[in-house]
Amino acid sequence: MSAVLDGRTALVTGAGSGIGAAVARRLVADGARVYAVDLAEDRVAPLAAESDLVTPLGCDLSDLDAVEQLPTDVDILVNNAGRQHVSRLEEFDPEVFSNILRLMLESPFRLIRRSLPHMYARGWGRVVNISSAHGLRASPYKSAYVSAKHGLEGLSKVTALEGAEHGVTSNCINPAYVRTPLVEAQIADQARTHGISEDEVVTKIMLTPVAVKRLIEPAETAELAALLWGPASASITGTSLSQDGGWTAR
Repeated sequence: MSAVLDGRTALVTGAGSGIGAAVARRLVADGARVYAVDLAEDRVAPLAAESDLVTPLGCDLSDLDAVEQLPTDVDILVNNAGRQHVSRLEEFDPEVFSNILRLMLESPFRLIRRSLPHMYARGWGRVVNISSAHGLRASPYKSAYVSAKHGLEGLSKVTALEGAEHGVTSNCINPAYVRTPLVEAQIADQARTHGISEDEVVTKIMLTPVAVKRLIEPAETAELAALLWGPASASITGTSLSQDGGWTAR
């Protein structure tokens, strides 16, 4: 019996760790060829060592000229790469703000724009945008991240509306805090900004708005992503699937 994604090709950004690596592995399990993209090729080399379906690619996604060199024969695009910077607005470095928006909003736009002709030609495509609970809610000290994720939500919906007649869907996944290197770095940043311990950051800040008091595992988010390229995905488009432990229920 053939796998769900036999003959399909995916591109995953931020594939070197966390959600991106888990999604890449899930795509391979479903039979897809995967372009695994991260800042440096050696970050995704372990994925390539696991499967000959994986092609590792190094790319600084905040360099938009470099983004234009990535492959375009993509049936499934997973925009996952991101970074965080925690600072008060009046102290937020404008260059860091611009870098985060290039990485997390302009780069997804470029990748979607370049992938759609291939998807349209095949009459099938799936755009999966790894957003965040911060794509639906705001938190202090995260102006760039929240702005980028809110923008990604809008980009995803426009893609859904334009792509529908061509068999292309576009959706966001909105997890709360996932156990990734990005979140681990945030804990230290938040501790410094708020003047509290790292344990207090987890219990008093990160888990305060969620009803389910635990960090999410990357494999859980990958399983939700698999729904969006699986056999039940054709009419799931233009939406945001919350995996936020009840955060946005408040």
